Amino acid sequence: MSKAASTRNTPRPAAGPLGPAGLLDSLAPLLHEWLPRQRWFAGKGRPVTAFTLRAATELLPLGAAPGLLHLLVQAQQDSPAAARPTGDCYQLLLGVRTALPPRLAAARIGRAHEGPLAGLDIYDALLDPRLAGVLFERLRTPGQLGALRFDRNPATVIPTGLPARPLGAEQSNTSLVYGDTFILKVFRRVHPGSNPDLELPLALAQAGCARVPAPVAWYEATEPEPATLGVLQPFLYGSEDGWQLALHALADGHDFTAGARALGRATAEVHGTLASALPTAVLRKQQIQHLAAGMTERLEATAQAVPALAPYAAGLRTAFDALAELGHAGRTWAAQRIHGDLHLGQSLRAKDGEWSVIDFEGEPARPLAERTRPQPVVRDVAGMLRSFDYAARSHRPWAPQWATHCRDAYCEGYASVSGADPRGEPELLRAYETDKAVYEVLYEARNRPDWLPVPMAAIQRLSLPFPAPTFTTPAPKLPRRPPQ
Repeated sequence: MSKAASTRNTPRPAAGPLGPAGLLDSLAPLLHEWLPRQRWFAGKGRPVTAFTLRAATELLPLGAAPGLLHLLVQAQQDSPAAARPTGDCYQLLLGVRTALPPRLAAARIGRAHEGPLAGLDIYDALLDPRLAGVLFERLRTPGQLGALRFDRNPATVIPTGLPARPLGAEQSNTSLVYGDTFILKVFRRVHPGSNPDLELPLALAQAGCARVPAPVAWYEATEPEPATLGVLQPFLYGSEDGWQLALHALADGHDFTAGARALGRATAEVHGTLASALPTAVLRKQQIQHLAAGMTERLEATAQAVPALAPYAAGLRTAFDALAELGHAGRTWAAQRIHGDLHLGQSLRAKDGEWSVIDFEGEPARPLAERTRPQPVVRDVAGMLRSFDYAARSHRPWAPQWATHCRDAYCEGYASVSGADPRGEPELLRAYETDKAVYEVLYEARNRPDWLPVPMAAIQRLSLPFPAPTFTTPAPKLPRRPPQ
């Protein structure tokens, strides 16, 4: 099938006929309304101008009741910075029924009025336990099905018939839990190549690291180009995520430094294993200056997009200038594969107190090439330090000392395993923490504007002359606690 298949062409069927020409004639009017409203849609604020069908596979024939259709659809959008429309590719699993039962009303996309699906109800299949079960059964059986390839770890037993339920947490992807035994992450925004959330856990498992749930099955696209689509891993039933644990500790007035210190140790273990299992690098003058320039570019773009940031841009830029100057003076830093989006919500603590690290996809908004590039481990550390700050500022009254103690304990725990305290690289840590806060400002402005005061409080602190006091601003008034 051509990569440039138009919305008027029928894709080559992968399993069974997809019907007459014009599949997207049925779907495009519905997707125009539904897709931009989804939490995982990346192009918010820009209208979708067209859809391109990249691949289609029938997992259940459309003549069945219900049918199950797997699509890779590119959403074209106008961009002021691009000479021509650009767009992201999304993975859609669509159920097709003559009539949607009331229990699936929340999954409804709409009723098709033209094309081969005219008169049929279209809905999000991942919210239908029956169709989610079909996907699970495919994962149990390796092999090729049209444009999809399913694979699994043969050493793992995957029982049949586990009931499916969607994970209710706010995510940039969709996750399904099967019988409290396995969890499947379905990547909604698809990038060509191997997703780090499959690549890194596989490498860690093969190296014997127990801090990360090992993938047991996964599926990928084979056309129009290879891409990871979903990963099945053990579901750590009974574990609590670090974000909720931190909020509970704050609410109860409990100390969290022991947990933060143990989490620092777990992070260092994961970093150490990744450094031994995968290639490493050294950042020298050119790479460091390129790194600092990228941070500066993101700052300037965000200051244009979020006017509230502009008054602090000059002060924030000094962190990136200092990093570039160190590189120019001959300073080097080790780089390796890292988590890339580490925060409290990406950690789970079991009942025995042991921490696990999850979700190695990195920041989905960043290009895949950037997310798979070796980077200093301090980037992950900065993400976790920002997360402690987020937790402290979500509590009323504001708990600045709680965050300070947790940040220190986390770094101490990290140093006890790695032999190097992240605070020993103050310029590098400051640059990464500033870059993370800038990223948070843009994210909150676009997705959760009520929470913009949280990263803006850090922006004010980080814009002060270095070294700045740890906390300097009053607690923002917030409507509710954010999922992290």
